[in-house]
Amino acid sequence: MSDILENSESQKRQYIDAESVFAEIRRLRQEAAQFRGGMIWREISGHRYLIRTSVKGTHKSLGPESEATARIFQTFTQRKAALADRLASIEKTFEEQRRLNRALRVGRIPPVVVDVLNVLDKAGVSEHFTVVGTHALYAYESACGVRFVPQAMATRDIDLLFDMRRHLAFFSRMKESELSLLGLLRKADKSFERLEDQKETVRNATGFEVDVIRRVAKDGDPHPLRMSDDEDDIWAVQASTGERILNSPRFSQMVVSTTGEMALMNTMHPLDFVDVKRALAKYPNRDPLKRSKDALQAELVATLVRDYMPQYARLGPSGRVDGEPGES
Repeated sequence: MSDILENSESQKRQYIDAESVFAEIRRLRQEAAQFRGGMIWREISGHRYLIRTSVKGTHKSLGPESEATARIFQTFTQRKAALADRLASIEKTFEEQRRLNRALRVGRIPPVVVDVLNVLDKAGVSEHFTVVGTHALYAYESACGVRFVPQAMATRDIDLLFDMRRHLAFFSRMKESELSLLGLLRKADKSFERLEDQKETVRNATGFEVDVIRRVAKDGDPHPLRMSDDEDDIWAVQASTGERILNSPRFSQMVVSTTGEMALMNTMHPLDFVDVKRALAKYPNRDPLKRSKDALQAELVATLVRDYMPQYARLGPSGRVDGEPGES
């Protein structure tokens, strides 16, 4: 299909190599995060105690000196040092992969999107968000080593669906980090500002927007919903498709920016994307230009599943693949 173009063999090989390094460095960084802070011995009232220190300066006693606490101290310090060595080594390889990504033009997702995904991941809240809409196409095409036609990809905003089912865990994490969602996004781009007439949207200096959406309130969901206690933070807006997307199996894939940077994108099952886009294309009050793009995107992803990702195909009662192009 002319609307789906194959990447070169060198681009495909480079993506596979980069993905392997990315997965390992991400695993090591997550493990290293558990060893942030340190452990020290402290004399208290004539006895030595093992103290766990945090990066925020808090201290927690793990008990008086004993064989057990000595083992805890030794295991902690040895593992922390080993992780630091492994990270220092793989960081060099990771940077080489980034440069190769850029040189071979492996990625084409806007850098700001990768930066947003990475700050959410580093803060430990990426699992609470699902990328929906046009940017999900980058995950699907990356998984298959192809590229969609430019007219299917044109957009100046990314939609993040917040998972209301786990909102208590999210707010606990945000309170612990002492950051607002807007504050996190400003770590990706310091020019992000919330729009006062659309408080679910932040926009940067180049006009790129991040929209935060949620399912329609149900089962005691808090509503309206501000993403932290900060009065200037983003408010999540209700979306009619939110519940459907939350119930979709998750599809996670490494994406690469035009600068070679990498990030993990969490989005929805490709055939659920097809169903949602086909439904949007039929909404009578949908902008006609958006309806045509919705229909194009649905057909492209359905074709991708049929030709490149048969493992994601679902057979309907007739034995036909659900979401197959041309199906009514």
